[in-house]
Amino acid sequence: MFNRMLSAFGIGGPSVDTVLDSPHAVPGQPITGQVRIQGGSSDAEIGQVVLSLVTQVEVQRGGFGGFGGGDGQGEDTEFFRTVVRQGLRVPAGQLVSVPFQLALPWETPITAVGGAALPGMSVGVRTELIVAGGPDKRDLDPVLVGPMSSQNRVLDAFGQLGFSFRGAGLEAGRLPGVPHEFGFSQRLEFFPPAPFVGRVNQVELTFVANAHELHVMLQADRHRGGFPAVGDASGHLRLSHQEAQVTDWAAAISGWLAQVAQRGQMNPAFGGQPGYDGHDAYNQQGQRRGPGMGGMLAAGAAGAAGGLLGGMALSGMADEFFGDDEE
Repeated sequence: MFNRMLSAFGIGGPSVDTVLDSPHAVPGQPITGQVRIQGGSSDAEIGQVVLSLVTQVEVQRGGFGGFGGGDGQGEDTEFFRTVVRQGLRVPAGQLVSVPFQLALPWETPITAVGGAALPGMSVGVRTELIVAGGPDKRDLDPVLVGPMSSQNRVLDAFGQLGFSFRGAGLEAGRLPGVPHEFGFSQRLEFFPPAPFVGRVNQVELTFVANAHELHVMLQADRHRGGFPAVGDASGHLRLSHQEAQVTDWAAAISGWLAQVAQRGQMNPAFGGQPGYDGHDAYNQQGQRRGPGMGGMLAAGAAGAAGGLLGGMALSGMADEFFGDDEE
């Protein structure tokens, strides 16, 4: 009786420790391990053994998609939850292990690149024991989530082009026109390569993935002449994981960035640089729209793609999905 009373206050009850087979993970792939439950001073009935994935999501006061963040508040957010065992009896003083396999959702945020943790990013496996007659027991184990191979191709291109990593974060909200499983998206922010310094402040990269395809979104914060930033230019490409692995991303990204920088220059009569004629086409929503990525992406990637991405097919896909929109 006394032991049961202590257990109701969390004293002498079971303890939990989750051991991952490896702390490294990739979206869409399983992580495995064991939930180890050490019995306390009396027998315990575990109603459920629950695993969840948690991260910190920034809630922006100024809306979604802004550069630099800084004014948002990070909140612990559970984005996946599953019951791995129900109705488990743990005898006093004994160790009971529950093996598990947990597939990471495709939209799980990237928290490490090249084995190095990204500052400000975290994903953890949280274990909960729903204990009859006592408080719930919890354990949290960090996971280093690396990019999928299709995402890594894009990140490698950023490195080849001379971008410098600025920071990363998760923002609450949904990107228009992109299907989401969760109500947040990850941003990876970079300072531009040397040739674009002074014309582009920074570039933001966002991935949204599922089992079949990858959405790659770019957003550039621009300077115009000697004036402060004058709005963002964005590009969006949707393609399969196989297509992403054979695309010449360095050519695609550098060409897009060159267009963004060129169109951000003012008419020379107003103190800007030559080469910007001040005219953009408008889409049906009244937003200014540039010439698109079709020609540039086809020229930059068709040679490397072959097979899946012939020149005409790639150009058509780029015209359909990869535009350069200004806000």
